[in-house]
Amino acid sequence: MCRLTQSAKKRPDFRPTSLAIAVALLLPSLTAQAKDYFNPALLEQTGEGGTAPDLSAFENGGQLPGRYPVDIYLNNEMVDSREVTFFQTPDKGLQPCLDVGELAGYGVKVESFPDLQPDGAKCVVLTAIPDASAEFVFSAQRLDISIPQAVVNPRIRGYVPPSQWDEGINAALLNYSFSGVSEVEHQQGGTGSSQYLNLRPGLNLGAWRFRNYTTWSRSNSDEGDKWSTIYSYAQRSIVPLKSQLTLGESLAPSDVFDSVPFRGAQLASDDEMLPESQRGYAPVVRGIARSNSAQVIIRQNGYVIYQTTVPAGAFEITDMYPTGGSGDLYVTVKEADGSEQSMVVPFASLPVLQREGRLRFSVTGGQYRAYDNSVEKTPFAQGTAIYGVGKGLTLYTGAQAAEHYRSAAAGIGQNLGTFGAISADLTQSWGSAKDEETRQGQSWRVRYSKSLAETGTHLAIAGYRYSTAGFYTLSEVLETYSDNPYRLRNDRKRNRAELTLSQDLGDNRGYLSVGAVSEDYWGNTRKTSSWNLGYNNSWSGISYSLNYAMNRNTTSTGAGENSAGKTYERDDVVSLNLSIPLDRWLSKTYASYNVSSSRDRGTVNTVGLNGTALEDNNLNWNVTQGYASNGQGSSGYASANYRGTYGEVNGGYSYSKGQRNLNYGLQGAIVAHADGITAGQSMGETFGLVKVPDASGIGINNQTGVSTDYRGYALVPNLMPYRRNDVTLSTETLAENVDLKQTSRSVVPTRGAIVRAEYRAQIGQRVLMNLTRADGKAVPFGATVVNEADSDAGSSIVGDGGQVYLAGLQSKGTLKVQWGSEADRQCRVSYRLSETDEGAGIQMVNGQCR
Repeated sequence: MCRLTQSAKKRPDFRPTSLAIAVALLLPSLTAQAKDYFNPALLEQTGEGGTAPDLSAFENGGQLPGRYPVDIYLNNEMVDSREVTFFQTPDKGLQPCLDVGELAGYGVKVESFPDLQPDGAKCVVLTAIPDASAEFVFSAQRLDISIPQAVVNPRIRGYVPPSQWDEGINAALLNYSFSGVSEVEHQQGGTGSSQYLNLRPGLNLGAWRFRNYTTWSRSNSDEGDKWSTIYSYAQRSIVPLKSQLTLGESLAPSDVFDSVPFRGAQLASDDEMLPESQRGYAPVVRGIARSNSAQVIIRQNGYVIYQTTVPAGAFEITDMYPTGGSGDLYVTVKEADGSEQSMVVPFASLPVLQREGRLRFSVTGGQYRAYDNSVEKTPFAQGTAIYGVGKGLTLYTGAQAAEHYRSAAAGIGQNLGTFGAISADLTQSWGSAKDEETRQGQSWRVRYSKSLAETGTHLAIAGYRYSTAGFYTLSEVLETYSDNPYRLRNDRKRNRAELTLSQDLGDNRGYLSVGAVSEDYWGNTRKTSSWNLGYNNSWSGISYSLNYAMNRNTTSTGAGENSAGKTYERDDVVSLNLSIPLDRWLSKTYASYNVSSSRDRGTVNTVGLNGTALEDNNLNWNVTQGYASNGQGSSGYASANYRGTYGEVNGGYSYSKGQRNLNYGLQGAIVAHADGITAGQSMGETFGLVKVPDASGIGINNQTGVSTDYRGYALVPNLMPYRRNDVTLSTETLAENVDLKQTSRSVVPTRGAIVRAEYRAQIGQRVLMNLTRADGKAVPFGATVVNEADSDAGSSIVGDGGQVYLAGLQSKGTLKVQWGSEADRQCRVSYRLSETDEGAGIQMVNGQCR
């Protein structure tokens, strides 16, 4: 143990130094400060004739008056992000210039304070609200507004008031997607050559959205080209009713009745306009392809809405574009040898529950619209209402009416708390199919959902439906009046059961998913069953999955097994997938192994390499080699997909016994707006337009392959409507001659809007300049410097020794330097920079201020 001796404890003699004496003399002038305080008197330099700069604006950590981009917080909750003008006050430093409307939008009860904004004043007087204050935290670019909670309306997390919604810019747009398969070597019964084109043009004018969805396809097995228009409509938000008005061709909602295509008008609630909204259910299509270059074709309501090519093994499709309605997805997997798998993926809504006092409604009127335009223009009307009674109880009802058909529905839903949610309803129909008398029947339906966050269980859909022999849906009746009625008159569903279940097994034990649907029909022995079972996990970076798929489908249209039409036998496919990272040897590369076994078609083993490349990981590539035990021999597949500034392109090559195919695709979007034409990747329903004039190649965070084009514009896909979206530029992608005043913008688009996120870039040379006055002395610390050629860019502050950093300078120009309001505290610098590459870095120059 170390002990201090007596001599060690003795205090040394104190001898004040000259520095200590100087500090002591200054102490009387320094009063106690509750905040960081800078005394400008400390900068007064002997011999400079009292020319210290006027730094009063900085004394308490403040800044000069002006316009600054800030995040606005009300009582520590972010409510806005934008530029705000600040003015100087004698006692409170910089204060924001806000108006009454803005405060009301943030939830402040402004009606209680009539003197808040005097007549003729541009800004509110916050002191009119007792105990209210505002503080500009410059270092964080944050404006903190504090207002007593009693005079602020309660805010719901994530809610953005309608006053901040942005209808976006006027623009014309086109989303496109083209894919094709071409034979290099033909085999009888092969896939042949085919092409598929998806066009989604549109026009935004104010609050109106004009949209069209058209597809084109061509195949060796079809005669000529086939064009289909899925919909054409005009739509706009009706904010007071929290709903969407749709005029034209669309689909009626499916929460009470099955979805019905119509041509006419519809007013329907939009839950996403509410803070407590729940996102709509979107199915994931899973399956197993037995061969390389298998085609996956997805149909909904008779239309082909998605088509792609996949390699052998398990596949998962999550990027389907929404069609505006619902209806089961009929999936066909067309193998390279011409064989087909068919399955049904349920696309149904979850139990219908609403919060207490919430009314969700839809009113639709017009004409029934068959997908092949073969039905007469039959008048049609539908109305639904769903109301949250309270205590977890929801009541709902609806009615349909058309020539030859009437129906009514009523149901009840209940939130069971820890036991999930359940709904049950009854639909009564009266229908007259062609050449038949009116028949009536009932359809009972029960739906259940449950999510257990603590156990990782999510039972998305568990449903059962039974229909009596006399029950018809509206589509079933009206389609009997089409050119081909026989296919539907004896194809009415009798029983239907469906299940979608996912389970996180916890403790690194993996993830389990189950999907199933089973149907049988009145009038024949047809049955349809599809099962998908999957298990996923990882170990030491190695991912693996085991999948099982069973499909039992027929297209029989008569009674009995020998009826007309083709019958698909039961097909069971089991597959195992392994993915092994090779980062130790090859960056961003994985090795894969897949084995799939089918009861009738043998076993296929496939090995491959896949990965990403380029700086933004926007190039995906895949190479596989397989061998089949059923006499088909070797097969191979190679593909690449590139996502860039102007769109996305993909291509692939596959071969198998007697067959070689090329597949290719191109997709993207084009937008014509007030500033020109901008191309980019495929857009979702709502998206953004980034504008950084003349600054090309700037990436967007969390958007693979998206960067500004040669003019400084970029399209940002998939923004959330009625929610705050942060669009942030990647500073790592800035060119050497580009500086940004602000790197992030917050936008709140309405549904279908194209919102502009505009940024100011300083483009030019960057300089570290030493400023001296006419007498040879350095310009004082704290002086401000403004580029007269770009005064809106703001000012720079001179540091020690007259040194200042300046960006965005042209090869020559004039700077205004100021350290006080008097004439002798201002001067100008005329500069001329060397003719050098603007990306060469920071130049060191001297500037004479006169």
